[in-house]
Amino acid sequence: MLRLKKRTEPLLRRGLTQTQLLSKSKILEASFPLRKRLGYGPTKSSNKRRKTVNKDNKHRQDNAENFESNMCHQCQRNDRGQVVRCQNCKKKRFCLPCLRTWYPNIAKEDIAKKCPCCCSICCCRRCLRLDTKIKGIKSNLEVSKDAKIQFSKYTLRWLLPHMKEINDEQIAEKELEAKISGLEFEEVKPQDAESPPDERLTCDICKTSIFDLHRSCEDCSCDICLTCCLEIRNGKPQACKEDVSCNYINRGLEYAHGGKGQVIEMPSDEPNDSKDHMKDPSMWKANEAGIITCYCGAENLVLKRLLPDGWVSDLYKQVEKSAEAGKLLDLSETVSERCPCFKSDGHIDMDNGKVFKAACREGSEDNYIYCPSVRDVQQDDLKHFQHHWVKGEPVVMRNVLEATSGLSWEPMVTYRACRLIRNKKHETLLDVNSTDCLDFCEVEITLHEFFTGYIEGRYDRMGWPRVLKLKDWPPSKFFEENLPRHSEEFLCSLPLKQYTHPTNGPLNLAVKLPKNCLKPDMGPKTYIAYGFAQEFGRGDSVTKLHCDMSDAVNVLTHISEVPIRRENQPDIEKLKKKHAEQDLKELYSSVANKEEMMEILEKSSQEVENVETDDGALWDIFRREDIPKLEHYLQKHYKEFRHFYCCPLSQIAHPIHDQTFYLTRYHIAKLKEEYGIEPWTFNQKLGDAVLIHVGCPHQVRNLKSCTKVALDFVSPENVSECLRLTKQYRLLPPNHFAKEDKLGVKKMIIYAVDRALKDLSGKESTEPEEKKNLKKGKKSKVIVKAVDKALKDLPPSEKSSETVEEKSNGIVNPIDKALQDLPPTEKKCYPQLKRSLRKGKGRKKQR
Repeated sequence: MLRLKKRTEPLLRRGLTQTQLLSKSKILEASFPLRKRLGYGPTKSSNKRRKTVNKDNKHRQDNAENFESNMCHQCQRNDRGQVVRCQNCKKKRFCLPCLRTWYPNIAKEDIAKKCPCCCSICCCRRCLRLDTKIKGIKSNLEVSKDAKIQFSKYTLRWLLPHMKEINDEQIAEKELEAKISGLEFEEVKPQDAESPPDERLTCDICKTSIFDLHRSCEDCSCDICLTCCLEIRNGKPQACKEDVSCNYINRGLEYAHGGKGQVIEMPSDEPNDSKDHMKDPSMWKANEAGIITCYCGAENLVLKRLLPDGWVSDLYKQVEKSAEAGKLLDLSETVSERCPCFKSDGHIDMDNGKVFKAACREGSEDNYIYCPSVRDVQQDDLKHFQHHWVKGEPVVMRNVLEATSGLSWEPMVTYRACRLIRNKKHETLLDVNSTDCLDFCEVEITLHEFFTGYIEGRYDRMGWPRVLKLKDWPPSKFFEENLPRHSEEFLCSLPLKQYTHPTNGPLNLAVKLPKNCLKPDMGPKTYIAYGFAQEFGRGDSVTKLHCDMSDAVNVLTHISEVPIRRENQPDIEKLKKKHAEQDLKELYSSVANKEEMMEILEKSSQEVENVETDDGALWDIFRREDIPKLEHYLQKHYKEFRHFYCCPLSQIAHPIHDQTFYLTRYHIAKLKEEYGIEPWTFNQKLGDAVLIHVGCPHQVRNLKSCTKVALDFVSPENVSECLRLTKQYRLLPPNHFAKEDKLGVKKMIIYAVDRALKDLSGKESTEPEEKKNLKKGKKSKVIVKAVDKALKDLPPSEKSSETVEEKSNGIVNPIDKALQDLPPTEKKCYPQLKRSLRKGKGRKKQR
């Protein structure tokens, strides 16, 4: 009947009547047996034969190595002509069109000897998403016990002064609490704070991460860090400032290219009538005794803790004891040793190929940058690196991609990996928000369109090169998931893994945090952007001047040179002249010599000298010692810069943390002329890894389309700079995007010290038992041990669950006694465990 219905549907569409339809249906129904006998309709034998053929085809596909199949492994097609067969695995074949498209730099003879699958560099859809380890290369770092001990001593030596500062701050607050409550210092017991493991507890005034002791209001649940408590008692709450607002007017593309333009009304944010207590310092008060009154009116904020009581003091005493016993390394020896970069006569050895000149500062010895090749770096060279790293100098590691399998970083390869259909394990990332470097506003674009412009270029309607960039794509939590092969490839390329490895680097403090706490986002992250060697002065592919919250390593994995189209050259020259006229009118109106300034602006757009074929990005990195002069220059000349919608800057909150400045070659020369400072300037080549210090302001401009992958880490030498930046962040306006402290370096210090002490003593590195988080469905080991001990001490007659149930009626049994002696943090879950024990199920679950 189903077949009959399908055959009568065309008749209905022809408009036949019911009588005609019935007649036609009977004819069709009567004709079915005849059609089957004549071979027109499907029969059981034909279906069986078809199934047999399909089964044979599937058998051939599953056992392709037994047949001379021409199906290409890359495109899964067998109609593209000649294929190259692998003599190593004798299974894979690649057609010539795929080899020309996806493996242009590999000869056919090399493919025949060992195909991309055997080399773990296959970029087909299936292989790109394999989560298995790549054979032949190691992304992990193996550290011996002796080396781990030496690294622990080195770490403790750097962290000792910071541990003392943290301990003194906590002791001062506990002494004040003892004075307020009328107790002895040993009797002060801070309450246990409730903080979920997947949340970061921050100060409600300055947004700084809270790692242990803090004050909390029991009425409004407001939390305050110890620094804010001290400032409130002194009557100078520095973190309470007014919001900063910069009104940038969108006048469209015509204004961005030197015209007048028309104001485009943008949707305004919804007004927020609720007043934030952070902004009003008068809402926080403290009396002479030091008792702080909350903004809500509640008195005497309670002292609470996140870590075990007294744990910080115990750690500091152990480190101090080790230092007094001479068990820690002497850092003065490392700094005072002569750097191998210098000859015996005191001059730089330029012949060794490990340094290059990056600055021309008079009377300075740090104009050169240490740049060894990855082949030259051995275990002994770690001290050479530390000599430069301790002094705050950047380091460039050459040819780091030679340590990888050679997997392609072509944009279309990564696009193939991310354009698969969404499933449970992986997600597609096809639509992205990119930044237009002309007005620094976000634009929605598909991933394919973005990568097409990366290779071929894009232009706006006025003929100007359109420069787009993707920042932090894919997000770090998806990087390893969506690009597992590229993620492992990047880990293999990391130089000096003792510092940079994100999971087991012994000198990376970020890996010392326990697994059950919320960790900062340290990457890896990709930065993909277009770029041109010519400096346009407006719309360049730049990362503006800024300071990272931690140390970072940046690897240039791919470049693509996109020449400007010849037919667009006249339009670009006209627009550059209009840009200069607009800048003279809006930015340099106070300059006396207009003609000279106009000539400077027209000539400021120039090509960088000596751009080689493997150069990808231009870096400017400033020294920490030059920051005051740099900030003074930016505060003096900030009206000469543009930002959103190409509007001139009207005000600044912080000259560096605002990330609103890019110093062109004109401003670099002006800075040296007025203040006598200049940055390290160099070109990052393909395969170069740049290691940047936290606290060093830097900016980057792409000379070509570039793909960079960056990873953050925290070195022991730069902890003081992390703390200095944290103090600067807390003083920013409340609505500043860099206000919140997302690193939490003090917490890293505590756990790094704990890990180092356990490594020195030979104990396993585990977090303190008293503060282990209790996950759903799991019982704390402290409770399990207490119950085990209590049950072990019971006589045989009392070990049954019925006896325990009878004894528990008004009688305190050993189990109750053991559970009552637990610390407060473990008592919350013991009633549930107690009920399970009485049912006779608790012991089985624990085991």
